[in-house]
Amino acid sequence: MPLDVAGQTDRESDPLLEPLLTPKDPAEGVALHRDDGDENGESFDDVPHAKRQLGIASASFLIFNRVIGTGIFATPSVILRSSGSVGVAMLMWLLGAVVAAAGTSVFIELGTGLPRSGGEKNYLEYIYRRPKFLATCIYATYSMLIGSSSANSIVFGEYVLHALDITPSQWNARFIAVACLTFVFILHGTFLTAGLRLQNGLGFFKLLVLLTIAVFGVFHLAGVPGFAVRDGYEVSHNLRWSEMWEGSGTGANAFVESLYNVIWSFIGYSNANYALSEIRDPVRTIKRAAPAAMVSVTVVYMFVNVAYFAVVSKSDILGSGRIIAALFFRNLFGPIAERILSTIIALSTLGNILAVLFSQGRVVQELGREGIIPYSSFFASNKPFNAPLPGLFWQWLFSALYVMAPPPGDAYLFMLNMSSYPHAIINTFVSGGLLFLYTPWCRKWEWNPPFRAPKLLVAFFFASNIFLIFVPLIPPLPGTELYDFLPYWSHVFVAVSISLFGVVYWYIWSVWLPRRNGYVLVRQLVRQDDGISRSVFRKVAA
Repeated sequence: MPLDVAGQTDRESDPLLEPLLTPKDPAEGVALHRDDGDENGESFDDVPHAKRQLGIASASFLIFNRVIGTGIFATPSVILRSSGSVGVAMLMWLLGAVVAAAGTSVFIELGTGLPRSGGEKNYLEYIYRRPKFLATCIYATYSMLIGSSSANSIVFGEYVLHALDITPSQWNARFIAVACLTFVFILHGTFLTAGLRLQNGLGFFKLLVLLTIAVFGVFHLAGVPGFAVRDGYEVSHNLRWSEMWEGSGTGANAFVESLYNVIWSFIGYSNANYALSEIRDPVRTIKRAAPAAMVSVTVVYMFVNVAYFAVVSKSDILGSGRIIAALFFRNLFGPIAERILSTIIALSTLGNILAVLFSQGRVVQELGREGIIPYSSFFASNKPFNAPLPGLFWQWLFSALYVMAPPPGDAYLFMLNMSSYPHAIINTFVSGGLLFLYTPWCRKWEWNPPFRAPKLLVAFFFASNIFLIFVPLIPPLPGTELYDFLPYWSHVFVAVSISLFGVVYWYIWSVWLPRRNGYVLVRQLVRQDDGISRSVFRKVAA
């Protein structure tokens, strides 16, 4: 009987097994070509059409919800503080939008060339084929060991408490965070359609709220009655040309910090790529949904920033210590509006958690389908609710663990940074690998996907991720230390260590054990009862 990676006997019978080396396996160097005749890309992955439930709207909101969480309600004040002036801050947001456009084009190209769930897993497998399985094992350690929703779930808990006028403590926000994670896990794992509807609904609500903020800013600038700054609050003159550039030139370190925060505010453009096997007409859909989502994000980001700066004075933003959205609503509608804002931010964060857990659960499922991780058949399953319940459970487990385990202070900040830094490492290898595909050395691979990103944008995206990798290694200025006790580079060290753990796992599983026991691993394909195919590994005597 065939054995999976954990050494467990697979329950499917041998007649269901067939060689995996079909024209659908990125690890074997096969991709979708624009002249293949498969216009929609559905035949690239062995997933029944009935299981493809996501259309353009759902794919767009999957990206939109992932990008917009709490950042736009608070980050503009951070950007202003580090950039020094309103004018430079706006330029930073524009530069961040260019980086996001470059990243979006990179992932559209890769998504149309390899239209199956898993995102970067597929792209790394396709590009870095030797040593075999190494790229997948390293990526698997990141995906399995980092709780991607932990930080935002705590933010959700804190804003729920603010909305209820309850003082957050060390534990009450965490209990709400775990309850939120549990709700999302159960919803996506057992009620797939309802989860998608709520996710899309919150995305639309979030878009409506941000457009409303932008419109309120326009009304204020136009002098519409009822939208003037209330008595007792400082009137803003930030958008006057003479004052817009005051404070510019705060130094290279401040510029780097500002750009660093802006780039992270746009992260999420690859979120639909994790679920391409569940998207109808994935090639056509990703080419439309990703640009639509990111254009929407960019437009609302820019107009919301204009609204903030039109209503809230620079000194108020820098001196109050409160999030800029709260100051905006306070200046226009009074202190009571801040409670309403807390509810809005909590719902926005919930939409983000829904999008992240939805996509990351699919990543774990794809790793199970690949046969690389232990208990692959368990994680690859869609039973019993036609959803990747085991993959969602794993993400819930680690996110909840990271929520409850760390003490306040450095440990929490460390986990927060650990959830983001690996993205820069992975995106560097993805974009650098795509540049490699353009070289003469890869001409025989015949990489010719239905969409091609401009090479200049790919190179720009590669450079931006190099920037994100090395900025945390720059010693912080006195008074701006990231941690109280930990070294500023500690999360970088642990992130790199996780990749080394992936190397060790790969070596033991695919090299040392086969040599020691005299066998080779042969990968084959088995079709599960739910109609989804997955890989199993047979140990064949060498």
